[in-house]
Amino acid sequence: MLWNERAEKAQQTLDKEFWNASIRMYDIETPCPDGMCNTIFHYWWMAHAADGLADGLLRTGDDRYADRLAELHEGIRTKNGGDFPNLLYDDMEWMAIAWLRAYDATGEERYKQTALSLWDDIRTGWNDTMGGGIAWHKEQLGYKNTPANGPAAIVAVRLYRRFGREEDLTWAVRIYDWLKRQLVDPETGFVWDGMNRLGDGAIDKAWRFTYCQGVYIGAAVELFRATGDEAYLADANRTAQAASDEWAGGILPDEGDGDGGLFKGILVRYLADLAAESRGASSASAAWLLRNGESLWSAAHATHDEGRHLFGTDWRSAPAGKVSLSAQLSGVFLFERLAELEKRGLLPAADAAFAPETD
Repeated sequence: MLWNERAEKAQQTLDKEFWNASIRMYDIETPCPDGMCNTIFHYWWMAHAADGLADGLLRTGDDRYADRLAELHEGIRTKNGGDFPNLLYDDMEWMAIAWLRAYDATGEERYKQTALSLWDDIRTGWNDTMGGGIAWHKEQLGYKNTPANGPAAIVAVRLYRRFGREEDLTWAVRIYDWLKRQLVDPETGFVWDGMNRLGDGAIDKAWRFTYCQGVYIGAAVELFRATGDEAYLADANRTAQAASDEWAGGILPDEGDGDGGLFKGILVRYLADLAAESRGASSASAAWLLRNGESLWSAAHATHDEGRHLFGTDWRSAPAGKVSLSAQLSGVFLFERLAELEKRGLLPAADAAFAPETD
């Protein structure tokens, strides 16, 4: 299967080019001679790396992924001072999502306990400033944003679906309702980034990021799965259409290196979840993902040899020079999600309509 093979090649490159056994984590870029690039602990990047390993394990059942998850769990815990909580609520949410998925994939109790302990901490971020919502940072409790609330809703509803605790579903609905009311454009369904960042109550409407659309879509799809309420699926489809309108249904934008390198990967992860709930292989979300996958694969191999599968921040051109872990992870996510949709027969036929953009 084409996309399964591509996902595996992307994962093998991630492991070969980025894994650093001396710290039991990934280097933040390649090349990184003697680990000298690791000047900053990118906690939330490592959370997404764990999520990507869970993808690989669920796709293949290969113990290599389980072994790497175990090493990464210990590497993050050690680097973070012996535990997992930190000052950023959104970062902790990504970590909780990742280790809950790792628990689902392995049954390892320590991963479950990591997710549950993080969720206990995350809930302390809710306060009444701006009418509710989870804060972004423990030292900036009045700033509320989509990155701290979309993933929180995803964590909560997945905990409910996994363990059946009604309180978690209550939290998921509460967070989602606040996010929809405060940060989703009522006219279009486009999701804004945040509000009250400067203490003035203003909404950052000019910050138009792919990952904000992704986490809202993901939360809506999870609530649909938990409740069967079609209104959530309608919300997800409306925001997916708004995102498609924003970026013309084409190749997703280059949002820069660093943290921005992960943004597209978050959107494609949850677009794939939406495509999985669509009524057949003609899903617009699946077609959009396929177009991006074809473009990125072609771009990555325009100048590199076939044995290296490195991805830059622009999915229309080959990376030049160093490649960041964030950008590589986004590419891995795209191919893993396409492999999953391929397995389920939810991809439209590839044809000229999905040829890479050249302009």
